[in-house]
Amino acid sequence: MASAQVLGGSKTVDLDDTAFGARFNGPLVHESVRAELNARRRGTAATKTRGKVRGGGAKPWRQKGTGRARQGSIRAPHFAGGGVVFGPTPRHYTFKVNRKERRAALRSVLTVHAERETLAVLDPSVFDEPSTRQAAGLLADWAGGARSVLVVLAEEQARIALSFRNLPRVSVLPATGVGIADLVGAARLLVTEEALYQLTARAKGESAGADTDATDSGEAA
Repeated sequence: MASAQVLGGSKTVDLDDTAFGARFNGPLVHESVRAELNARRRGTAATKTRGKVRGGGAKPWRQKGTGRARQGSIRAPHFAGGGVVFGPTPRHYTFKVNRKERRAALRSVLTVHAERETLAVLDPSVFDEPSTRQAAGLLADWAGGARSVLVVLAEEQARIALSFRNLPRVSVLPATGVGIADLVGAARLLVTEEALYQLTARAKGESAGADTDATDSGEAA
């Protein structure tokens, strides 16, 4: 059974074999990450065709006798201020990944963090009050020069985020909102025991009291 270190002591926490002992499925993780990142795209880029550009109703000059090429409208694409040919239009980039596939991808990523020993458990009792200095010292001993650290908290532990949110290369997310892309992009993963329980429940498809399938049930916002 895999285990994770509790920062600030020699204690360890046992990890669930189902959630943290799965076989890595690279294509499934890639598909889930692509779906999440696509769902975050706004898809609002738009241009006007010549039919939507205001003006240009009359010919700019007569058909013959001017020595210039014949033109029907100054809103044609080759005129400045004219319409755009084959420009972008509003669209959505989302595509569906089945719930079982998302859970399997989550188990794969959690297993990689457990195998690489880049997962640690945070004892929230050490933060009686917000302290960025204390959080920085805690991460310096464990993460060292890690390029990115993801801190995952339970909803009721939002106060702890005040200690980590201003640190460089550190992201803080609730356990119900963390996605596969967030876990893949993190070099180190720091979770509280409550958040670990919620992530384990999500990976196994179980209920953890709160709405733990908020991210698991659809695309990311």
